[in-house]
Amino acid sequence: MSQVQETILVTGGAGYIGSHTVLALLKAGYGVVVLDNLEYGHRELVENVLKVPLVVGDINDRPTLDRLFATHNITAVMHFAAYIAVGESVQNPAKYYRNNVSGTLTLLEAMVAANVKRIVFASTCSIYGMPKQVPMTEEHPIAPINPYATTKRMVEQILSDFDRAYDLRSVVFRFFNASGADPEGLLGEDHNPETHLIPLVLLTALGKRESISIWGTDYPTPDGTCLRDYIHVSDLANAYLLGLKYLSEGGKSEVFNLGNGNGFSVKQVIETAASVTGVEIKVLECDRRVGDPPVLVGSCDKAKNILGWHPQYSDLSDIMLHAWQWHQKRHSGHE
Repeated sequence: MSQVQETILVTGGAGYIGSHTVLALLKAGYGVVVLDNLEYGHRELVENVLKVPLVVGDINDRPTLDRLFATHNITAVMHFAAYIAVGESVQNPAKYYRNNVSGTLTLLEAMVAANVKRIVFASTCSIYGMPKQVPMTEEHPIAPINPYATTKRMVEQILSDFDRAYDLRSVVFRFFNASGADPEGLLGEDHNPETHLIPLVLLTALGKRESISIWGTDYPTPDGTCLRDYIHVSDLANAYLLGLKYLSEGGKSEVFNLGNGNGFSVKQVIETAASVTGVEIKVLECDRRVGDPPVLVGSCDKAKNILGWHPQYSDLSDIMLHAWQWHQKRHSGHE
C-alpha cells in the first residue's frame, strides 16, 4: 500500500506535539483524521492551518470511535490524547486514570474491532522516575513517582499484552522535554495553564509575565540549576513518521527514547532566551521543588540505530528562536 492511500488517525491532534505530527504526516503524503475533545487542543489550528478532518470527541467514547473507524479507512493510529500535568495528576488521579488508561484501553479495543493493528504511542521519560544513571537508556529501571507517569507505564504494559493477544503492534516513544515550534511558524506551543520552561521564559520576555522562577540553584550541576534534555517538537514529529514506517515494514513492537542527548540548565535556557529575544529577563531564585532530579538526559542511540532518526535542531538557540517566532506571532495584538 502506498503512502498516499494511507490515512492515519491522530488522537490529540489539536494539541502541541499532535499538531506538529499531523503537519509532518501531511508533508509526507499521508491522509490524516484528527480526534480531539478540544479541552486543551486548538480547533483553529486543525481547521485553518492543517485543514484536515476534525472529529470532536473523546477516546472514552466507544460509539464515536467505532463510527470513526467505519467512516474513514484508517490504517494506523498515533496516540497523543493524554492529560500531562504532573501536579494535577497528584491532586486528581481519577481524571488521569480515566482518560490516560481507561480511554486508551477503549481506543485499543476499537482498533482491534476495526482490524487496525499499528499504533505509535506517546509515553514519557518520567516513567523512569529518579535517574539511576545518566544518560538514561531504555533499559533504565521503571519507577514512576507520580500518577501521570504511572498511567503511561500502565499503557505500555497494556500495549505489550495487546501485541501478544491481538497482534496489535506498537512503537512507544518515551520522550524528554518537547520544545520549540514549527520552523516556518505555522504551529507552536500554547498550553493553558502553561507549565513548560521555554514558553514561560518567552512569555516573560513578551511582558506577559513579570518574572521567571528558578527552583533551586544549589544542585550538583555546573551552574547549580537543573539540567534537562530539550528536544525540538519537529524532530519528535519526524520520529513518529519513522516509527510508523518501521511498523509498516513489519517491525516488531518496540520502545524508544527520544531526546537531544544533551542537557541544558535552567540558567542556560534563560540566558539563551535573553540572547535570542534581546530582552533582559527578570529572574526569581527560589528553593528547590520536591522531586526534581538534578539531571534528566536521555540516550537516543536506539532510535538512531533502528529507526535512522537524527534530530535536525539540537542547538538550543534554534529551538528558542523557533519558539520565539511563534510566541511573537501568537501573542501580537489579538490577546
